[in-house]
Amino acid sequence: MTTTADLESLLAGHEDDVLSPDTLAALDEREEFPDRAVRLLDDAGLPAHYVLTPDGDFSRTVRLLRTVARRDLTVAIAHGKTFLGAAPVWVAGTPDQAARLAERVRAGEAVCWGLTERDHGADLLASEFTAVAMADTGADGAGDTDRRSNGNGNDTGNSGSSSASGVGVGWRLTGEKWLINNATRSTLACVLARTDPAGGGRGFSLFLVDKNQLPQGSWRTLPKVRTHGIRGADISGFALADAPVPADALVGERGDGIAVVLKTLQLTRIACTALSLGAADHALRLARDFATGRELYGRRLADVPHVRRVLGRAAAAGLTVEAVSLLSARSVHTLPGELSVLSALTKAYVPTLTQQALASLGELLGVRGFLTSPPGGGFAKLERDHRICAIFDGSTVVNRTTLLHQMPRLARQLSRRRTDLAGLRAAADVTTPLPPFDPSRLTMLSVTGCSAVQALPELAARLRDQGPPQAGRLIDQVLTQIALLEGESAEFVPVAGGLPSSAFGLAEAYERAYAAAACLLLWLENPPLRTGRLGTDGLWLRACLTVLLGAEGGNATAVFDALADVVLTTPVTEFTLWGGAA
Repeated sequence: MTTTADLESLLAGHEDDVLSPDTLAALDEREEFPDRAVRLLDDAGLPAHYVLTPDGDFSRTVRLLRTVARRDLTVAIAHGKTFLGAAPVWVAGTPDQAARLAERVRAGEAVCWGLTERDHGADLLASEFTAVAMADTGADGAGDTDRRSNGNGNDTGNSGSSSASGVGVGWRLTGEKWLINNATRSTLACVLARTDPAGGGRGFSLFLVDKNQLPQGSWRTLPKVRTHGIRGADISGFALADAPVPADALVGERGDGIAVVLKTLQLTRIACTALSLGAADHALRLARDFATGRELYGRRLADVPHVRRVLGRAAAAGLTVEAVSLLSARSVHTLPGELSVLSALTKAYVPTLTQQALASLGELLGVRGFLTSPPGGGFAKLERDHRICAIFDGSTVVNRTTLLHQMPRLARQLSRRRTDLAGLRAAADVTTPLPPFDPSRLTMLSVTGCSAVQALPELAARLRDQGPPQAGRLIDQVLTQIALLEGESAEFVPVAGGLPSSAFGLAEAYERAYAAAACLLLWLENPPLRTGRLGTDGLWLRACLTVLLGAEGGNATAVFDALADVVLTTPVTEFTLWGGAA
C-alpha cells in the first residue's frame, strides 16, 4: 500500500514536469483534463486506497488525498471522485459486488456517482431517472444471457439468477444524470434511480452500471460543462435510454437507495475535507514564500506585524480544520453510529473556515493573488477551485440543516453528558490501531448524539489540570461557550416549513464546539503533540482555540506572531499535526 511519505516523495519529484505550476496553469487555461497527472497517481497505487476494506484505514485515504490536493485541487478532485462513486458499494454492496468492484478500482478504472439531475439538483426525491424491473414489465429479459466483454478481457452477463430484492431478470434504466464528476471518463457509474413511480423515501434504488456492458445506442454522454473552478475536471453527464442491466447491478435492496446514499455521504463528506486541507497547505506555502521573498520600504514583508498576524491566523485555521478532519476520519472506524452528525458538521465547518483563511491570505498577496500566470498565479487558481468544495456532497446550508434536524436529540444528550469514551479516545489517539470499518453500524440518526461535544466540559476540566498554564483563560472561555450552547440548543424547536435564519447560528456554534473538543482531545491523548515548536507551551492548541473563540487583541496577537515564526521557518509539508513540525 502507498504511504503518505511515498506519495509525497513521488509527487515532489514531478513538480518540474507533470505537476509544475506552469503545466497545471496551462491545463486550466485550456480547460483540459489532467491525464498525465491522473496516470501518475494510478501508477503510484493511489486507487487501492479508495477501496474501503474492513481492515483498511479511512484516515490514511484522507491524508493521501490531501497530499495530492496540496499540489492541485483539479487533479485531486478528478482522481478522488472514484472513491465517492464506489463508496455506496462499500456501504451496501454484497461481498461479491465489493470484490469485483475492488479489483477494477485497484486497476485504475474511474467510477462516478450519478445522483443529481438537471431539473432537480440536490432534491433527490424529485429525481426522474427510472429503473424498471424486466420481470415487472413482462420483458423477455433481452440481453440476460448475452455475454459482453467488460473491457478487462473477462466475460460477464446476467445468468438470470435472483438479486437480493427477488427480481430475477434485470432492469432497464432510463433518464439523465447531469453535473456529474467523471461522467464521461468513467467506465462505471453508481446511479440513483426511481424504482417506484410514487417515489418517496422507499421509492429509489442504487445501481452500479458498467458502461462497457450496455448495448450500443442505449446510452450517450452529455457535453462537458464549463465551470468557474476546476476547469479541467470532467464535469458532464450521461443519458440512458431503456438500457438493460443485470439483476446484480442493484446495490442493496430495492427501495434502499435514499438510505444508502445518506449513509454513504457520511463517508464522502469527511473524505472531502482532504481537499480543503490540501488547499490550505498550498495557500500557506505561497503566502510564506511571498512574505519571505519580498521587501517593502527596505523591510522584509515577513517582519511586518500585520503580515505575521495574517500568516499566524491562517496557519491556526489550517491546524484547526486538520484536527476536525483527523478526529472525524478516525471516527469512521470508532464511532460509526455518530457519523450522521459528525459528517454534517465536519463538511460544513472545514471548507468554510478554510475559505476564510484563503481570503485573508489573498489580501496579503495583494495583486499577485489575482494573477492567472506566474508569479503568484497558483493562488488565484486554488482559491477559485476551492470554492466548489463547500458544495460537494451537500452544501454548507444542507449540512447545517441536517445538523439542526438532530438538534433536539443532541441537546438532550449534551445535558446528560453521556459519551462513548472508548470510541472517542480511540479516535483521538493517533497511535491506537483502528478497529475494522463496519458499515452495518452506520445509522440515519445518531442515538448517542455527539460524544466529542458532550465530553467537552470534562475535557476542559482535564486540560485545566494537565494543560499548559497559558491556555487557562482560553479554557474558561470554552466552558462559557459550551454553557451557552447547552442553553440555546435546549430551547431550539424545529418548525415546519423551514428553519429561521437565526437557527444556523446555533449550528455554527455546535460546529465550533466540536472543533474545540477535537483540539482538546488530540492534545490530551497524544503526548508527542505537546512537544516541538508547535507543542511547547501549547502553542498550536492556544492558536486553534484563539481562532475558534474569535479572540482579538494582545494575547491573540502574541500567539499568532509566535505561530508565524514556525510557519516562516518550516516546510509547509511538515506543518501538520500528523507529524513533522508537530
